Amino acid sequence: MTDLVDPAVRAEVTRRLGELWAGRPVVVGPFVLAGATPYVGWFRELDCPVLVVATTRGAGAVPAEGDCEVVTVAPPATASMTEELRTHDALVHHLPAEARRRIDAFDPERLGTWFSTPFVTTDEPIDGRPVTGGRPASFLALEDKLLADAIWDAVGVERAPYRVVDLEDDDALVAATDELAGPLGAVWSGDARDGFNGGGNFVRWLREPADRAEALAFFRPRCDRVRVLPFLDGVPCSIHGFVLPDGTAALRPVEIVMLRDPVARTFRYCGLGTTWDPPPADRAAMREAVHRVGDLLQREHGYRGAFGIDGVLTADGFRPTELNTRMSAGATTVAELDRRFFTFLQAALLASVDTGLTAADVERLVPEMDAHRTGKVVCFGEGTTLEADDSYPLAWDGTAFSRSEEETDNVFAIAATPNGLFAKVDPCAAVVPGQRLAPVNAALVAYVDATYGTGAGAVESAPDVRTVA
Repeated sequence: MTDLVDPAVRAEVTRRLGELWAGRPVVVGPFVLAGATPYVGWFRELDCPVLVVATTRGAGAVPAEGDCEVVTVAPPATASMTEELRTHDALVHHLPAEARRRIDAFDPERLGTWFSTPFVTTDEPIDGRPVTGGRPASFLALEDKLLADAIWDAVGVERAPYRVVDLEDDDALVAATDELAGPLGAVWSGDARDGFNGGGNFVRWLREPADRAEALAFFRPRCDRVRVLPFLDGVPCSIHGFVLPDGTAALRPVEIVMLRDPVARTFRYCGLGTTWDPPPADRAAMREAVHRVGDLLQREHGYRGAFGIDGVLTADGFRPTELNTRMSAGATTVAELDRRFFTFLQAALLASVDTGLTAADVERLVPEMDAHRTGKVVCFGEGTTLEADDSYPLAWDGTAFSRSEEETDNVFAIAATPNGLFAKVDPCAAVVPGQRLAPVNAALVAYVDATYGTGAGAVESAPDVRTVA
């Protein structure tokens, strides 16, 4: 057994996993430049020359001058995070001629490798350079939300009732929605006809007939079918795992900040955190679901690497809603314990490298994750134009943020993205172990809306409705 709890042992394993890139040129991208900063540092420590294919500058610190070359490739304008992420694969496989020229000048013998996002496929090289950090197209295809319920059934994980309905069948849509609607109505989720969708972009909340008309107007140009579920009230959350050759390692739960607008019937994804804990029995059930699903993915799909199960902790317990077959934002959140180790582990598993690790080795880090609480206080403003990037301190009074003329423990940064803007507070003194993250993120959304005019509306966090005898 490898004692990954020992920082020295983990550092040595990380160094060994880094041999996948060591000494070779690495092309990092497509990334927001600020998001590429840690990766540039890691690869530099492996004696790798680094070139970043950047889509925009982003919020936060960028790589220091001289640490890497930067090639900026403007992606097409998009209306949502989903549409932006869908551009990644086509962007790097069909780079502009000038970008390809710059990359070939950086790595003329094509000895290097790409390090990319989970939305870039690894099945084919990019201009002769293998891809790491992405995933096979077959793994990506498993994220279709209309496939998830069959997986829950196959492994015996309790789920909510559902129907999959053709969007052209009006009668069936009405019947399914009326049949499944709970006290807060029903939810439609779109299929993956045109590719991945996430961040709540292809989810609609229906309580009245007018909501159905608006949902149809959105879905019909984009999907063929929707999955109809009752609205699940409770804390949105997720549980993650890693599929290794000998089995599945289950990690700890993550709170998903999915804010809701009860008037507009919309959802707004705003980050994740590990400051909140479900009751112990629910935590155990969530981790058991990861073991069962991971084993099925490995057995039936040859799966390896990270995955996550999103759902809601309802009054009746955890109910899964979707499967993310990648190192998702939630997995990255728990991986903040040692982000480099988990990033390198994920890339090595997907590259079929023998890591020498077992599922039990990785699971030994769960108590360390419990001790290392973290939260991402972020806000996305889709469709909002930002005049200039900015950064300054914020004050926090326990319920709201405000601009401060003095230095505080809350550093606000905001930057433009291809679909609007992105804001974060990092570090953030309002992130407190034992408390929900959602109210803090709701306060950030309110501040950004009031200051930058995002039109977010009166969003609110979901209640904790779970009662345990």
